[in-house]
Amino acid sequence: MRIIFHGENAASFSSGFADLVGSGADVAILPDTLASDTDRQAYAQADAIIGVRFGADLPQPSRLKLFHVPGAGYDAVDLDLLPASANLCNCFGHEQAIAEYVMSALLAREIPLADADRRLRQGDWAYWAGAPDRVHGEIAGKTIGLLGFGHIGKAIAKRAKAFEMRVHVANRSLVETSELVDASFTLDRLADFWGSCDAIVVSVPLTAETTGLVDATALSAMRRDAVIFNVGRGPTIDEAALYAALKENRIGGAVIDTWYRYPGPANANPQPSELPFHELPNIMMTPHMSGWTSGTIRRRQQTMADNIRRSAAGEPLVNLVRAALA
Repeated sequence: MRIIFHGENAASFSSGFADLVGSGADVAILPDTLASDTDRQAYAQADAIIGVRFGADLPQPSRLKLFHVPGAGYDAVDLDLLPASANLCNCFGHEQAIAEYVMSALLAREIPLADADRRLRQGDWAYWAGAPDRVHGEIAGKTIGLLGFGHIGKAIAKRAKAFEMRVHVANRSLVETSELVDASFTLDRLADFWGSCDAIVVSVPLTAETTGLVDATALSAMRRDAVIFNVGRGPTIDEAALYAALKENRIGGAVIDTWYRYPGPANANPQPSELPFHELPNIMMTPHMSGWTSGTIRRRQQTMADNIRRSAAGEPLVNLVRAALA
């Protein structure tokens, strides 16, 4: 089976991949831009492609059986152009890493380890126990709101409960309250959800329905000391509304990992928004890193290798997004 890793992102999963698939795996790594005839021909002859996008600028792979996105999002794959012969699958395995990212950021806001260390090295005992004006916070007893309750939301809920937090969930369908969920809201009850939480984590996928879902009205309904996280897709939170809420201190802060502008051929190191978020003191900015760990790579490699073996054997695929049409 001819397996193509297309682009830098996909190539991150290529090391040792042939061994995971087993005998008969013919693996090639192609650059993001297929400039040469050799690269374009290799792409066109693939049986399986691992890549983050598929569009009109790419050759039509006439024998393609499986297009596998090495992540959860497949919004850059044009389903109308994808060959009818191809199944489309995606990957998860990032939820553990993203949940740890969220919990570490929550803990860092309440437990100022780095600042305490910096101060004590200067002889400043600013957080010394024994006086009310030197206390720091804790996350136990606080309420975390999860906008979206898929793989990521469930992983965060498990860890939040371990820290004795309350968990509120807003989802398209009502989530039965359980040992993980204290309150559930459907999307038509978001007005009640926004104000019920000390922290809100946005992890919904980017669709027409979710674009701008967290708008000025939503942000104004949040508690003034609440913090909002985005680990899903940038445009699920309205860009201008978020900036204004932070600039005017109408919410407590933000931890943003997914953005509105990304590196590209024209600019390898852009600011992640046209608005000056980087000048604000009440936001933590990270470069879409929350799910990018060695564990994520290992788990996704295994999923993709298993699916390629299943495809070759004619067995059912996992994480099937679109079945072959012909």
